[in-house]
Amino acid sequence: MPGIRVGHATDPVGLTGCTVVLLDRPGIGGMALRGWANAVHGLEFLDSRHVVPTVDGALLAGGSAYGLEAVWGVMRHLEERGVGFRAGPTVVPHVPGAILFDLNVGDMRARPTREMGYAACAVVSGAAPEEGSVGAGTGATVGKLYGLGRAMRGGIGGASAHVSDGVVVGALVAVNAVGDVRDPESGELIAGARDVADGNRLLDTARAMRAGARALGFRAPHTTIGIIATNASLTKAQAAMVAELGMVGFARALSPPHLGTDGDTLIALSVGDKPADVPGVGLAAAEAVGHAIARAVRAATSLPSIPAVRDLR
Repeated sequence: MPGIRVGHATDPVGLTGCTVVLLDRPGIGGMALRGWANAVHGLEFLDSRHVVPTVDGALLAGGSAYGLEAVWGVMRHLEERGVGFRAGPTVVPHVPGAILFDLNVGDMRARPTREMGYAACAVVSGAAPEEGSVGAGTGATVGKLYGLGRAMRGGIGGASAHVSDGVVVGALVAVNAVGDVRDPESGELIAGARDVADGNRLLDTARAMRAGARALGFRAPHTTIGIIATNASLTKAQAAMVAELGMVGFARALSPPHLGTDGDTLIALSVGDKPADVPGVGLAAAEAVGHAIARAVRAATSLPSIPAVRDLR
């Protein structure tokens, strides 16, 4: 995606991290929220009534609400380079962000800091970003109906989809769901809750919940968060619509999505000037989001007690 650069910062010991998307020029942003456990920064920047018309990047992070501290490192990096909304003698960067809960994996005292946010900015690249157990997906898990003992590894993944006339939509999603992950095309279960702690057989979380199964132990938030970027020209309201339609990708690849302990969040960024049909862009976003979710778990690596998709094979 021209005009977009992505960088990860990863703590492989504490098992957390953050992922930053920086824009080569100010972009237009929108956001969609699902579930009841969202934690975001900068939602007000995306309101069409806000005095600041643009944003300068976006952040995904682990660490639960503590991870929002990484935003300040991103802002410092941009300020040092004179990037942001001009306010008298200085600039103020605007960076919306979303976090996921990974405090129950690794060291619960390890959280993304402002230094980690700054470090992610220092390694941004226009190349295809690394996927799997890195950045905001470092401590991610899926299939937690019966707790971490029968869960699997989540991660971060990316995908893109084309609309027409050169319009493209990219998605980067950190997958940390209560539910399972399915292939968005075939519907086949890829990763999720397993039959027993050392088992290789996947259960069907949605079916189990319909039959009355209840989550065991502490029902902490388990959030899937992502960023959509397109070279289509959008207003703030249209960017929010694209984010809303992008949530269809959650429904295709997460089973089930948007639960009370999920804080599913999508940030949409418009970084181009190509005219496009907004519903078409949104449906392309849904396709990209669904495939990004599947790629995230397929690229993940295991922990001693939490297997990845590659281990089941």
